[in-house]
Formats: sequence, C-alpha cells, structure tokens
Amino acid sequence: MNLIEVKDKSAVKEFLHLPVRLYKNEKNWIRPLDKDVETVFDPKKNKYFRFGECTRWILRNAEGETIGRVAAFINRKTSAKEEQPTGGIGFFECIHNKEAAFMLFDRCKEWLQEREIEAMDGPINFGDRDQWWGALADGYDREPNYCMPYTFPYYLQFFEAYGFRLYFKQFTYGRPVQESEEGGLSEKVRAKAERIRQEPRYQFRHIELKDMEKYAEDFRTIYNKAWVKHAGVGEMPKAQAMSLMKKLKPIVDEKILYFGYYDEEPVAFFINLPELNQIFKYMNGKFGWWQKLKFLYLKKTGICKKMFGVVFGITPEHQGKGVEAAIVMAVADYVWSAKSQYDHFEMNWIGDFNPKMMKLATEVGGKVVKVHHTYRYLFDRNKEFKPCPVID
Repeated sequence: MNLIEVKDKSAVKEFLHLPVRLYKNEKNWIRPLDKDVETVFDPKKNKYFRFGECTRWILRNAEGETIGRVAAFINRKTSAKEEQPTGGIGFFECIHNKEAAFMLFDRCKEWLQEREIEAMDGPINFGDRDQWWGALADGYDREPNYCMPYTFPYYLQFFEAYGFRLYFKQFTYGRPVQESEEGGLSEKVRAKAERIRQEPRYQFRHIELKDMEKYAEDFRTIYNKAWVKHAGVGEMPKAQAMSLMKKLKPIVDEKILYFGYYDEEPVAFFINLPELNQIFKYMNGKFGWWQKLKFLYLKKTGICKKMFGVVFGITPEHQGKGVEAAIVMAVADYVWSAKSQYDHFEMNWIGDFNPKMMKLATEVGGKVVKVHHTYRYLFDRNKEFKPCPVID
C-alpha cells in the first residue's frame, strides 16, 4: 500500500470520488457537494488556515486503486487551550481493511507529532463543529443532513481498535412537525412559553431578508454572550457574522428563522433552514450553473419537507426563564399552520456534554434519531484519558 499526499488535481479527484465508490450501494448516503469538501482545504476560503495548518492523503493498493483517504490538521487557537496540545483528523474513508485504516491513522499521528502535538481528535473538521463532525454510530436508516457525515459502522471498530477513546457522543434530535394538536410539547414547556409570551417586554419575530445586516449584528451579540464559554469556541467578529448571513440569504425561509428581544435588545435566536440535502441529493456532488438553476427550481417547488435547526442561543441572563420555550413556540405557530411545507424537523447535533440542551430538545418533543461519536487518542498511552467536560 502507498500513501500519497494530495497535491495535484488527480489526487484531489481521487479524494472526492472514493466515497462515491464506497457508498454506491448505500441508499441513504447522499454525495456531498465537491465544492463544500474542497472549501475546507482551500486557504483562501477556510479562515482556519490563518491560525492552523492542514494536509491530506489518499491510500492506494498495489494495483493503484484508491482504498482510503484522511486529513490531519491543527487549530492552534484551540489546541493551546487543551491540557495537552490536540490536533485533529477527519474526512476518513476506507475499505473494510484494518491494516489500511491503521496506516492512515499512523500517518496522521506522525504528522501531528512532528508539529509537537500530543493528541488527536477524530473524525472531526478543520473548521466549525456544525459540519463534518463525528462518525455515525446510529441512524443508518436516515439520510444525512447537509455537511454531516454518513459513515460505515466498521469505522467505529477501526477507531476503537487503534486506541481512540470516546470523547463525546453527538445526538441529533428529530420529530414530526405535527405530532398532535399540541405539537407534542410537554405541558411544562407550553406553560413556560405562555408565561414569557404574556410579558410585553419580550418580543419574538421572524427575520426579514431586507434587514440582514441588522440580524447579523443581533446574531453576533447573542452568540458572543451565549457560546464563548463552550470549549473550542471563540468570539465572533462583525465581519464573520455578516459573511454568515450573506451565505444564508439565498437559502433562508424567513418564516422559520426567529429572534427574541427583551426591551428590543437581542437575547435569543433559533436558526432554522430548509434541510438542503433534500435538494442537493439530486446534484451528484456538482454545483455549476445548471445545478444552481435546478436548485432554485426545486426550492420553489417545495420539495424540501424537512426543516433543520442549525443553532439555538439564549444570552446567559435570560436562560432558564422560559425564553427557550417561547421562541420554539413562536416557530411552531408557523410550522403547525397549513401554510408550512415542512413535515419533519431535525436539530443540529447536541453533545452529551450539554445536558441543558438535551433536556430542552426532549421537552419540545424531540427524540434521538442519529448518534455520532467523536474520539480522542492520547499519544502518551500512560496519560489519563478525560472525556469532554460537561457544560454547567
């Protein structure tokens, strides 16, 4: 077997096409857009190259056939905060061959050690946690959400046999949109929501596309108060928030993207989008001018029946008061109506280190429909392994 660093167009093509061959008989697998994968490895498009580095390899057998791939990377902003400097590996794909898998893991380990890294997490992303994070452990009967991994069960065996330990579990909660007259919400949630909604100082409203600059700043304000306490999450600058909203604008359904205000100060957001894989599964990994026209047509037809909860945030001073329930109810008022095209809802994954969000997902009628695993491997095998700390 021969490891080849991805440096030319031929190797890039093999890196992208290997999963197509591996998953050709998996009916629920959806081919990611090539551009979404390649953006991760483009220093001009991926901000993480400003304070990190990344490389990737393909693995070929004696006949020259590509049988595996992997990437290794370092985010020096987050690695410095760990008890031991920790890098990452991701985009792992491999035939059912332990020797091949271990050869890929070994190369990542060597590359990271050469850069004074002492541990590696995987499979993760050289980027934000909302994409390409974890190995699928349960939920093989469902299609993957946009930019989330759908991987073979034997990948878990490879990671664990190599010596990776489970760092945290990722739970995707889902539910039918209209499960009952009350929407499947617990009485406790409904009572909390009604109490907050009767308080005139709180207002909940969906966005308007013409005011995206305002919502970008509102999002940034809430995010920086609510999320910077999470491990590996830094403060969001204004330019990044504006860039995010610009990217969302072409795909947004403004009726399902809500903000909450207290005396007109932003205190909560619930970002929901049409689940894009419901459309991208018809693109075969491409997104040229023809696919863009096809996308607009399919989006307009209402073919997307699943909505996806991307991110949920409440500023600390308003947590635990029922604001969470109230903003969920505000969205529900629309999606339960006859005007809504959606019949199913899934949330972005919630780590087992975040029991408050897990509890909320259950209270609004969610059930775990997918599980992913994130692993950690300590290079010093005598060092104590510690799972991801729980958020208070």
